[in-house]
Amino acid sequence: MTIPRNVLRFEVLLYLSLLIDTLSAAFIARPSAEIDQAAAVSADTFVVIVFVLFLLLVWLAARQRKNWARWALVVALALSVLSMLGSLNYGLTLALSVDLFSTGLAGAGLYFSFSDDAEKWFH
Repeated sequence: MTIPRNVLRFEVLLYLSLLIDTLSAAFIARPSAEIDQAAAVSADTFVVIVFVLFLLLVWLAARQRKNWARWALVVALALSVLSMLGSLNYGLTLALSVDLFSTGLAGAGLYFSFSDDAEKWFH
């Protein structure tokens, strides 16, 4: 069975969002000099583990047709939006702008995952 067009859009947009998040974490949101090296390595390791987890969730949803993985991504998007709402108190920074763009891509991808032809893919 071929993958529906909207599932492919979902997959591409979510992978693009993850790529932007990873680049943002690597280049924009670097820890300050006050954090010791061990804490910085731990934070980077955590980011890599979360990145791999989200890659797995997107793959499970798009390629393995796992509906629960799609819903886990919806929950993660909701938590991300809530987190960004709290960050808006500090003003619009470059890191927040990149996060907003990435979240918009993820939201658009998830929208496609609930469209007509994609909905049939997950049932």
